Amino acid sequence: MDPIKAFADWLTYSVFGLDSSTHAGQALDFFIYDTIKIFILLAAMIFLVSYARTYITPEKARKWLGNRKGIQYNFLASLVGVVTPFCSCSSVPIFIGFVGAGVPLGITFSFLITSPMVNEAAIAVLGGSVGWLATGLYVLSGILIGTFGGYFIGKLKLEDEVEDFVYNAQIGDVAQEDLVPKQRADFAWGEAKIIVKKVWPYIIIGVGVGALFHGYAPEGIMAQYAGVDNPLAVPAAVGLGVPLYSNVMGLIPIAESLIGKGLPVGTALAFLMSVTALSLPELIILKKVLSTKLIMIFVTIVTIGIIITGYMFNWIL
Repeated sequence: MDPIKAFADWLTYSVFGLDSSTHAGQALDFFIYDTIKIFILLAAMIFLVSYARTYITPEKARKWLGNRKGIQYNFLASLVGVVTPFCSCSSVPIFIGFVGAGVPLGITFSFLITSPMVNEAAIAVLGGSVGWLATGLYVLSGILIGTFGGYFIGKLKLEDEVEDFVYNAQIGDVAQEDLVPKQRADFAWGEAKIIVKKVWPYIIIGVGVGALFHGYAPEGIMAQYAGVDNPLAVPAAVGLGVPLYSNVMGLIPIAESLIGKGLPVGTALAFLMSVTALSLPELIILKKVLSTKLIMIFVTIVTIGIIITGYMFNWIL
């Protein structure tokens, strides 16, 4: 038996004396189990990816991607996006720096699309919440959306839709090439602590809401209103997520609980993707450097990609 689940059961039913058949017992057990599991997975994944990031500096990324052509470089840019900070707003300055360093616009958009959508935090929490198969499909689809979305934008030749100052922007290196292993480990541990400190309130709130839904919502309620028989459920979920701004760490436990009540996995993951890839603050920042036309093209391409992914997930899973 999962030791975390065993501990949650012991704490809920033996220490607190709740009955496993009651709504309160089920809700508290879910809350304890998911909270512990998420924090352990989150810290471990952030540490590992942050350690790897010490070898991938922005300068190296610019050398790999600068003045390159071909969809294989869009794919490479999406992979670089996977190991960057998970906040969509923090990806924008690196996006600006890439353009200023001569990285083609389409390849830079591949980075921008994937960076907030697929990250170590989401991978860790999703893996523990919805399973590693669904998580693997989530990561793969995020990389593919970034790859083909950026490639398509590049083909449209929209360089004139970017503000002139962007082409002269510079960014500094995040990592150092001459660090010893202990320094890299210290950096990774520091990143893990910083990120956990930033997101822990969202995790607690999200798990709390998910626990209430898990314990008290009627079985099958989501399947009734947003199940696979509703052909508009995926577009509706994406349409709700695009203008919404929330921390994905708080949304994943809620999505897990909704899936448990009958919401199709694809619909839930499409909602998560739309929130993380197209956050309102990110679009506001981008408005300072991109034209409205280019932003709308960016939003449209990513939205269509997420909707297709949601339907694909529902079909596969």
